[in-house]
Amino acid sequence: MALRKSNKLPQTAVLKQILKRCSSLGKKQGYDEEGLPVPVDVPKGHFPVYVGEKRSRFIVPISFLAHPEFQSLLRRAEEEFGFDHDMGLTIPCEEVVFLSLTSTLR
Repeated sequence: MALRKSNKLPQTAVLKQILKRCSSLGKKQGYDEEGLPVPVDVPKGHFPVYVGEKRSRFIVPISFLAHPEFQSLLRRAEEEFGFDHDMGLTIPCEEVVFLSLTSTLR
């Protein structure tokens, strides 16, 4: 299962845009070379996601994007929330489900 390809941009460009939109609300931020906000507490090669009813913040490796299971979560997030909002990348599932899934991807 792959992410849906945009008619306008290749899949890698869409994924790059998604990652750039991920923000760290309430945390200090720096800015990348394009002037986009980048959370300073997120290590290179990772991105934050918000999960569950309480929107708990998790830092996940970019390599998760290659896993079909994680791509399925991204599609659900797109359907429910879209990717063009200020809340960061929000994953619509319970924390325990997210932790169970991500523990198998490591």
